[in-house]
Amino acid sequence: MLSGIRILDLTWVLGGPFAGQLLAQLGAEVIKVEPLEGDLSRQVSSHSTEFDGASGFFLSVNRGKSSIAIDLKSPDGRATIYDLVRNADAIVYGFAPSVPARLGLDAASLHKINPKLTVAQLIGLHDEPPYSDAPAFDLIIQAMAGVMSITGERDGAPVRVGYQVADLAGGLFLALGCLGGMIKALKSGKGEHVQISLLDCQLALLTWQAQNYFISGEIPHPNGARHPVIAPSDIYPCGDGKFIAVSPTGQQFWAQFCAAIGKPELAADPRFAHPKSRIANVAELTEILNETFRSRPSAEWAQVLSAKRVPAAPVNNVADALDQPVSHLRRMVEELEHPFGQGVLKFLGNPFKYASSTPLSYPPKHGAQTRAVLESVCGYSTDKIDDLIARKVIMQGDYHDKAD
Repeated sequence: MLSGIRILDLTWVLGGPFAGQLLAQLGAEVIKVEPLEGDLSRQVSSHSTEFDGASGFFLSVNRGKSSIAIDLKSPDGRATIYDLVRNADAIVYGFAPSVPARLGLDAASLHKINPKLTVAQLIGLHDEPPYSDAPAFDLIIQAMAGVMSITGERDGAPVRVGYQVADLAGGLFLALGCLGGMIKALKSGKGEHVQISLLDCQLALLTWQAQNYFISGEIPHPNGARHPVIAPSDIYPCGDGKFIAVSPTGQQFWAQFCAAIGKPELAADPRFAHPKSRIANVAELTEILNETFRSRPSAEWAQVLSAKRVPAAPVNNVADALDQPVSHLRRMVEELEHPFGQGVLKFLGNPFKYASSTPLSYPPKHGAQTRAVLESVCGYSTDKIDDLIARKVIMQGDYHDKAD
C-alpha cells in the first residue's frame, strides 16, 4: 500500500483523475490541484446531487482526495506548486505536450526542485508535431486505435465502447507508470519521467488481435458478442426478452453445457463435437441455441447452468450489475455521508482489496483543503495564505456553498 506517499494530481475531467483515485485507493495521499475555476468535470455531467450540486462525472473519479485551487499561470502560483513539489513523491498531469514547459512543470524543471520526484504525464497521441496539438477525445482515440472497427455487429457500422475506455485505460496505465517511477526513486534516489499516450494504451490492448494480424495479415472485424475463435461463446435471447451470455470453453464444459440445456446429443454431433468443427458450423449451432434458450427466462437459465458449473450469466444492465449480490459481497457499492450531513450517496467501491483498506472519503469541494494543505505541507503562515487568497493566486473553498 502507498501509506506515506504524497501525490499531486493536476489532471482533469476523467482519465487522469481516475488515475489519481486509483492511487488514493492504494493508500496514497492525493492532493488535487485545480485551477481557480475548478475542474471542468464539476460542470459537465447531466446528473448532479440535490444537496450540493456536485456532478456525477466529477464524483465518480475524485474520491479520497483533498482539493486545493491555485492559479498556475501566476508567478506566485508557480512558487506555491514548487513548494508542494518539494514535499511530494509524484506529480501526475494531463496537459497538452507543450504546456508543462510553459508552466515550468516539465520534468527537467521539477527534478531541479525535487530530484526524487516521479513525473507521470498523460497525453493524447504523441509529443511532437503534427500530433502534439491534436485534440484527443475518447471517441477519437477509439477510432484511431481500431477499437471501433472490432466493436458492434458483424455487418453494422463501427461502434464505440459503451464507456470511455480510452480515457479510463489511460488512467490505469498512468497510475501503473507512476507506481513504477516511484519504486525506481525509492531504490535509486532518482526521479523518473513516464509518459502515457491514450493512443498507445488502446493499441496495447489490441493484444492478440494485433498479433494475429501480424502473423496472418487478416484484418479483424466486429463480431457482435460472438467470440471469433471459440464456439459457443455468445449471447442468446431468452424467453423473457433478456439475454444470457454463455461460454463453455473446452470439451469438459461443452459436454456439461449440452447436458444442462437438455441437448446431450449435441456433444457427439459431428458438426459440433470438436472446437474447430463448432467454429466451422457456428451459424447452425447459434440457430439451435437461440431456439433452445427462448424456452425459459434468462434468470432460470442462469440458475440451471450455474448449478452445472457452466460459464454463463444473464446480460445485466447497469442497475442489475450494481444490485447483484456479488457486487455487495465485494463491497463494490458503498454509501457515504456528505461531509456536512447534507445527504447520503452511493459510490463504487475499491477494487483493491487489502486487509487494511478503508473506504475513501467523499470527493472534495473545489479548493476546500487549500488552507489546510498549504499549512501542513508547505508550512505557510495564516498571513501568507490570506495574502495569496486576497490576490487571487489561490482559492479556499467552502463545503457550505452549494454551487461548485
